[in-house]
Amino acid sequence: MSMVASVRFRNGSKSYYFDPRDLQIAAGQDVIVETAQGVEFGQCTEGNHEVSDDAVVKPLRPIIRIATDNDRHTAAYHRSREKEIFEICQKKIQQHKLEMKLVRVECSFDGSKILFFFTADGRVDFRELVKDLAGVFRSRIELRQIGVRDEAKMLGGLGMCGRPFCCSSYLDEFVPVSIKMAKTQSLSLNPTKISGTCGRLMCCLKYEQDAYEDALRRMPKAESFVLTPDGPGNVSDVNLLKETVNVRLDDKNEQPRTYRNSEIVVLRNGKGSRDGIEIPSKRPERYVAPVESADPIIPTIFTETTAAAAEDPAEGEVRQSRRRRSRGGRGRKGRSENAESSVSAPVQEAAEPAPQREKSEKSGSRRRRRGSGRAKAEGAPAAETSAKPRETAPPAPKAEKGEGDAPRRRRHRGGRRHSKSNAGQGGSEE
Repeated sequence: MSMVASVRFRNGSKSYYFDPRDLQIAAGQDVIVETAQGVEFGQCTEGNHEVSDDAVVKPLRPIIRIATDNDRHTAAYHRSREKEIFEICQKKIQQHKLEMKLVRVECSFDGSKILFFFTADGRVDFRELVKDLAGVFRSRIELRQIGVRDEAKMLGGLGMCGRPFCCSSYLDEFVPVSIKMAKTQSLSLNPTKISGTCGRLMCCLKYEQDAYEDALRRMPKAESFVLTPDGPGNVSDVNLLKETVNVRLDDKNEQPRTYRNSEIVVLRNGKGSRDGIEIPSKRPERYVAPVESADPIIPTIFTETTAAAAEDPAEGEVRQSRRRRSRGGRGRKGRSENAESSVSAPVQEAAEPAPQREKSEKSGSRRRRRGSGRAKAEGAPAAETSAKPRETAPPAPKAEKGEGDAPRRRRHRGGRRHSKSNAGQGGSEE
């Protein structure tokens, strides 16, 4: 076992092991380390810890010291220079008419070397460009050609899934991805749908490839001869994600039926002849989904109310009457009257039989609703209508009809008029 500390450079996703020597380094601290390119400024991602000797690349370079404030200012100064150097290099590339795209510029911690990253379709002769840049910056110049996947990792961005690029966030190394992975996972072979922003196949195709390969080993192939609970047939389609197969039965001319992998017995895997294949007399059993026995969840409020009513029936009756009167007590004068009526209600209800008590409660609630509705229509408060009974006007006395008085005719409001004498005969227009 070796004692190491993990260090990351320039907010990259890959961490490197360094020898902490006698220093106790915690995660998040800035450190100065010795690399093959010289002295560099980095950040510790994991403090002192032990790893196996096989995971360490020899020779293990040391950590010089923990970064100070002056070291942080020096690193910030060189990063601010990178923007100016980037613009100057682009102008030089246009002057030399080189077919290359500048991606990134990095200055070393001591400022002795400047590293340029670029992409190009082929080989580029940049010898004259290096001479011009060396004469301008008076430093060691290095140009490095990278691929489009490295370009996406350096620049970063958002993928079609809406999340940051995997390569720029947490992937340490690029993994090989092939079109065969898309075929295995039954994905669309349209390049625009399975390619990333860099133009190459998406790295996430590799994530579930092992699970699909394991399912392929357990599932039958297409056109396999299988035995199902409904009889023998041929597999027409396989769903690796659900682990189900569609089978065309021999004795039934209908659409294929769907079975689970546990419901079939493979008699011949893949295409071929059925000659010499013996069909077992015992068919496999159907899959039965397990029944989940879960106790019904009862709200606590109903449980407490039921328990209280069981302990004291009179008290439970009082609570129920209070609830009923609070729902329909819109026309009450105040809460005091409502409380008094709710307390005296159980005594009256206990005296009356159950059917009559229910009828009286229903009729009382109807009268209260009817009274509150009329009060709202007339503009009067609902409390007065519920407290006092509605006064009805006495009927007007009917005038006695004399012998000489002619019958009073109805007022004509338009349309056809019918005389009283001809009403029985169908009427006639006057």
